[in-house]
Amino acid sequence: MVELPEVLARLDRTINYEAFAGSGIAAGRIGGLSLDSMREFCALLGDPQEAVPVIHITGTNGKGSVAAMVSELIAATGLNAGTYTSPHLDRINERIARNGEAIPDDELAEVLSGVLDVAELADRSPSWFELVTAAAFRWFSEASVDVAVIEVGLLGRYDATNVVTADVAVITNIGADHTDGAPGWELAVASEKAGIITPGRDVVVGALGPELLAVVEAEGPERVLMVDRDIDLLENQVAFGGRTISVSTPWGRHDDVYVPLHGEHQGVNAALAIVAVEAFFDRPVTSEQLEVAFGRLNVAGRVEVVGHDPLVILDGAHNADSATALARTLADEFIPLGSRIAVIGMLEGREPSEVLRPLAEFGLDLVLATAPPSPRAAAPEGIAAAAEAVGIHAEVVVDPWAAVERALRIAGDEDMVVIAGSFYLVGPARRVVAASKPDRPESRGEDDPFA
Repeated sequence: MVELPEVLARLDRTINYEAFAGSGIAAGRIGGLSLDSMREFCALLGDPQEAVPVIHITGTNGKGSVAAMVSELIAATGLNAGTYTSPHLDRINERIARNGEAIPDDELAEVLSGVLDVAELADRSPSWFELVTAAAFRWFSEASVDVAVIEVGLLGRYDATNVVTADVAVITNIGADHTDGAPGWELAVASEKAGIITPGRDVVVGALGPELLAVVEAEGPERVLMVDRDIDLLENQVAFGGRTISVSTPWGRHDDVYVPLHGEHQGVNAALAIVAVEAFFDRPVTSEQLEVAFGRLNVAGRVEVVGHDPLVILDGAHNADSATALARTLADEFIPLGSRIAVIGMLEGREPSEVLRPLAEFGLDLVLATAPPSPRAAAPEGIAAAAEAVGIHAEVVVDPWAAVERALRIAGDEDMVVIAGSFYLVGPARRVVAASKPDRPESRGEDDPFA
């Protein structure tokens, strides 16, 4: 039997666009991209992407949360839900799951090994992401999966996942991420994301203005089901440990639904997920299904509380919109009595000031600038300079494990530690928090920047 470490070593010898910057892929700058090679590769595999109906999800922010919610709702109906997401936080297995359970090591090794063998027959060598995507398709086709919930990796139209036929497409929102920033970028981003729509099938979208809605409609969906028009979020209130929402959909009304995630944006994401599933079945979900699905919902790295005394929160916020949502959530739902400390690590291509500005408005006292464990890590010195420019005292701690340990060491019981800037930082941070038992003296020492 082939062992997973051996297969992963083989996988890692392929080109991995996630692992380095400079690929030049952005909305408004996509010349030469094509899905022809991915389609040809899937054909060599027997077109496994056609074996299972698909709910396909894209959006600047929130697509991972919506994918998790949709998957749990599908599972709550008694069907088997396969989920494909990216990136992973700790282990590659997290990307491919069935009913919330990551693919076992032996099955991942087997399916990846088979996909790698077939890749040797392809005219063009598939990339790392294409190989993992194809492995997910093949596993779903073989593993008693009834519905595949597929999260887009980048943009949409030319993403490797877009060889599927989307029975329902979801576009959570349109924001300034993966764009060249040229005039008309919103239309460019909307066009790329709308590219996942299958003509004649439904699409569920967040609130869009007329111009962006026209871009979506131009792809020829059967119905466009949009927030604030077809989907009314009647209530979206803070509750203990999450939100309570009431939502009206084309299939009915759902009152007092508890969503165990923090942030107003998660209420909107929940509404999108509910309507996506109702559109898929063309019938309402039941209150029992909602209770079961959201009762077992677990979305890592999204305003995730992983420690108390001090309060420690992990979030993957890495762009202006997600950082604004994080800052608003912290202000609305968490009120630390003490200092507010952040560990921030980002990837190249991100603008640190866009993340730090809303967090400065929240009132951060200290930023520990670090480097996520990725070849694409941005220089911590640039993050620190951006923090100082918006009025936050900053230190550089290059090693991410050391940065999290320092934050925990200097934080008092009434302080808050927020770890954000990249999902590549979230996994290592969680391990440090879980393993750390900081020996904080009753009175802080000279090591404390707030002393």
